[in-house]
Amino acid sequence: MPTDSDLAPFLLLSIRGEDAAADDEYQAMMRFGGLDEDGMQRIRLTHRPLGPIDLDDWSGVILGGGPYNASDPPESKSSTQLRAESELVSLISEIVDRDFPFLGCCYGVGMLGSVIGATVDRSYPEPVAAVTITLTEAGRDEPLFAELPDVFDAFGGHKEAASWLPSRAVCLATSPDCPVQAFRVGTNTYATQFHPELDLDGILTRIDVYKNHGYFAPESADSLKRAARQRHIEYPPTILRRFVERYSRRR
Repeated sequence: MPTDSDLAPFLLLSIRGEDAAADDEYQAMMRFGGLDEDGMQRIRLTHRPLGPIDLDDWSGVILGGGPYNASDPPESKSSTQLRAESELVSLISEIVDRDFPFLGCCYGVGMLGSVIGATVDRSYPEPVAAVTITLTEAGRDEPLFAELPDVFDAFGGHKEAASWLPSRAVCLATSPDCPVQAFRVGTNTYATQFHPELDLDGILTRIDVYKNHGYFAPESADSLKRAARQRHIEYPPTILRRFVERYSRRR
């Protein structure tokens, strides 16, 4: 069996400028993926340009969520967001062309969707809360979701979503208020609207960090925390473990 040092690392791309949320996301991705900082390396696109990326150096790429919306008009975006999204479009286009292992979480729906010609808009927002996810027939046969029940709860919260997918994309999961909760392009390129890395501690951290970012009324933060504590989120983190297990490869 190869040792950890024999394996190519995974790359986490972060768009979270706030340290508390960015660090919590990174720790959760590593914990649920069963990796350390050597096995999952991070680039914070809010802090530095992406730079050259040779996909052959990596086992897979994960794009985390955050306050950016891919579908917002360019004039409303900061120079940092415009730069980061230009870099991401170029990289994700190569990922799609190569059918390279990719998992986009929340914001990943917007970016991967934009690259493949999906309609990404604000038709199907969901509040910061637990949401009930239902796998489609294709999702039930999906290797990455093999350990998930047909219906499960996950934490989410987003302003934009995919309201239409082109024929090249396969819808894997849905929810009552958001028709596309997960999709796949090719064989190895995925995006989920819900957050597979979010547990209770993680959602509580994000409620604190983003209470003034327009996801919810700031005065409702405490009630959102109480509601989150009433839900048991068990299954979504297995997606990260399955992604790592499936795509880990030798250097």
